[in-house]
Amino acid sequence: ERGKIYDSSGGDSILAMDIAGKHICVDPSALVSNAMVQALADSLARDLELDVDVVSRKLSVPNSRYARIASYVHPDVASVVENRKQTGVFYQNVNVRYYPHGEFLCHVLGFVNHNGDGSAGVEQELDNYLRGCPGILESRKNALRQELYTKRGRYIPSMEGASVELTIDQYVQCRVEDVLDELMLEHSAKGAWAIVQRVRTGEIIAMASRPAFDLNNFVKSDANARLNRAIGYTFEPGSTFKAIVFAAALEEKRVTPDTTFDCEYGAWSHKGKILRDYHPYGILTVADGLKKSSNILSAKLELTLGDRLFYSYMRSFGLGSPLGIDLPGEESGILHSLDKWSGISGSRICIGQGVAVSALQMLGVYSAIANDGVLMKPYMVSEVRAKDGTVLYIGKPEVLSRPVSSGTAATMRHLLGRVTEDGGTGRRARVAGYTVAGKTGTAQKAIRGGYSSENHIASFVGFLPAESPELSIIVVVDDPQPLHTGGVVAGPGFQKIAEFAVRRLDVPASDHFVLAGR
Repeated sequence: ERGKIYDSSGGDSILAMDIAGKHICVDPSALVSNAMVQALADSLARDLELDVDVVSRKLSVPNSRYARIASYVHPDVASVVENRKQTGVFYQNVNVRYYPHGEFLCHVLGFVNHNGDGSAGVEQELDNYLRGCPGILESRKNALRQELYTKRGRYIPSMEGASVELTIDQYVQCRVEDVLDELMLEHSAKGAWAIVQRVRTGEIIAMASRPAFDLNNFVKSDANARLNRAIGYTFEPGSTFKAIVFAAALEEKRVTPDTTFDCEYGAWSHKGKILRDYHPYGILTVADGLKKSSNILSAKLELTLGDRLFYSYMRSFGLGSPLGIDLPGEESGILHSLDKWSGISGSRICIGQGVAVSALQMLGVYSAIANDGVLMKPYMVSEVRAKDGTVLYIGKPEVLSRPVSSGTAATMRHLLGRVTEDGGTGRRARVAGYTVAGKTGTAQKAIRGGYSSENHIASFVGFLPAESPELSIIVVVDDPQPLHTGGVVAGPGFQKIAEFAVRRLDVPASDHFVLAGR
């Protein structure tokens, strides 16, 4: 048997397992000679939800003694066929991979194809651990091909696959999936995805993507539904990206939170190109520039750093390469080398244009700020254990880099906390009893020749409690309609997930919970 997959509670919750299924087979010669082909084809096609013409062709081979009509059939379905006791039908016992919760956690778990190979998600990543080893029995047969039992030799028993325990909390995961379904429906979105991570360790508590598919019927799903958008879809992030340039400018002591910039009343010409703000502002401090999400102030911060220094910070924050999560399909994003930058690239990249990230990478930036400036490697495999109890692998926290100092990280946590105060773009992400720090993102989708005015990616990424972060969360919604801003669309999704997660995981409430204006 292939090993089982559990959530973080271990043996209390099985997410994937083997059950005894059937290959459903037929002796075509017995059917053709008795003119039973069409009647059986109709019956099998109906019970197995197959195309009747395809089944009929398999049965209409008079000289054949074997045709497999369906492979790896669930025992409940196979029993329906067996109970009909139809002539010419026989069965072969086989292990069937079964997912008790259907499409739940589908992009993380992945599935096993009909050759027995893990083909996506954890099933693929840990296939060598999960797959069982067949046994060996050496023996001899006589002229009638009958085994000579007294001539048996070497015997090596089969070995069941190892079990895998994930860092996933199934209750938080369930809430995340419910929230994504609500966002898809409410905003008529093309897709939505979210991740919940422990700030200090990098453990993934929940990861979900929509659209989804039924793991027990993966053959009928399409590639679009099977894509794990949380790690395998890259997008221009928009304003969530601004945290990097603010953190870098503070770290290099080019500015303080009280440093002021002229935001040109919403339109600024730089190297012959106009950069605009969503709302026009005059003089803003750095702190207020982040709270109001000023594009112009962000671009002027990048100019204080210079392209080369800004680029090095982006790389240090993990952009432009995979973070190394223990799942297949992680994209590296797009961060062009400096020799491909134009004169205005820095002023656009710093506001999340001309750069592409995965949700996991963007979450990593905010997790690093929450974690005193330390970027942790994300992981979701907690333990691999052999059938006899031997521990074969243990997932452990791993530091990838330190983009900024603990002092800068603390300053950024305070500034990002103001984003969810009254007057900030992220006020809809607030959670009662907890301080929330984060950033909204509203990115126009790139089209040929520029950017679409109708199609957007809306997002919110943040952490809580802001003063002593435990959890970081990102929510992304693809092409919401008609509302499309990150604060309005993704912020409430963050709030619903965070509100449930902090209580489920016993995260202490904020010691001094204060919201401006209350």
